[in-house]
Amino acid sequence: MKLIFASDSFKGSLSSEKTIELLTKAAHEIFGACETFGVPVADGGEGTIEALIAARNGSKISVEVHNPLMEKTTAYFGKLSETEAVLEMAQASGLTMIPPEKRNPLLTTTYGTGELVNAALNAGFTDISIAIGGSATNDGGTGFARALGVRFLDSNGNELEARGCDLEKISRIDASGLNDKAKHAKFTVMCDVTNPLCGKDGATYTFGKQKGGTPEILDRLESGMQNYRDVLISEFGVNPDEIAGTGAAGGLGAALKIFLNGEMKSGIETVLDIISFDKIIAGSDVVVTGEGRTDWQSCFGKVMQGVGDRCRKYNIPVIALCGGLAEGYEKIYEHGIASIMTTVDSPMKLEDALNNAEDLYLKGAIRMFRFLKAGMNIANLAQEISRA
Repeated sequence: MKLIFASDSFKGSLSSEKTIELLTKAAHEIFGACETFGVPVADGGEGTIEALIAARNGSKISVEVHNPLMEKTTAYFGKLSETEAVLEMAQASGLTMIPPEKRNPLLTTTYGTGELVNAALNAGFTDISIAIGGSATNDGGTGFARALGVRFLDSNGNELEARGCDLEKISRIDASGLNDKAKHAKFTVMCDVTNPLCGKDGATYTFGKQKGGTPEILDRLESGMQNYRDVLISEFGVNPDEIAGTGAAGGLGAALKIFLNGEMKSGIETVLDIISFDKIIAGSDVVVTGEGRTDWQSCFGKVMQGVGDRCRKYNIPVIALCGGLAEGYEKIYEHGIASIMTTVDSPMKLEDALNNAEDLYLKGAIRMFRFLKAGMNIANLAQEISRA
């Protein structure tokens, strides 16, 4: 029997790699000699770079960049091959990099993310994947583009710093200085939101509050974003409001699309493609996946949905081991997930579940494989009866 393990991390307790270790131990305890193979996975959010580096035996390359407030920090991107690199904007422009009392999207910039891409380009990488979740910014990606050589000018021809507050001042965009290597590279953008750049469902009003935006700040940012949009239309003949995902990461999606011709793709789909998941599951009997909590959101670009849909194409059954279940979890059954078990084995506080995550996961895996073995025995018995 061939078992494939492809579980998301359990936030705050178990990494994807640790679930593989525990599932492997449990499988051999129940089935003895069986073929197992684990592959770290993520959905484009937290832990994506680590999962891809582990899955592809890649390495980390450290880079000195600027954080959202233009303070120096160290970030890294992942080298997957001589041509492929993967990075997370949260490494350089993430919300968690700023203390809550300092969060103000008028003052933040994606400049550091642009520095990361610049470093990857200058190191010779030509196939670059970028996860853009968890941003602290609402600058329309202007800081990102500025780091790559694009100039944003006010009505007097002065170059702007490209922060959120500068959007309202943009009069002209000069892209002639864009890093020439960017013109010959392929960019894949891991993005699971479809918000436009402007409007009630745009970058500012949908995501700005969580980045420190007050109602007054958000109104000013939206006005600035509309000005930026109008200049983009005038300069490049492209309306970002007509392109799904341009409002992602405070408008970074727009900059990636317009300046780098980035291809927007689901985070989990991108990850599965990069690790050649279809080849990994070929010939397998069962795939095991999971996540910390399964609910209705699990069907929207998360690991379980992506793994289940891929396996369903090849009629490979998928079972899941999850930390807990919440409202709407049943919807995941529509995505190739045959059954779900939880790691918790009695009523307990979340703190206790997190503190004992490894032990609970291993015991849950053993229970799950016992059920699987029982099902196999029943199937074998049914075949014997049918032949009698």
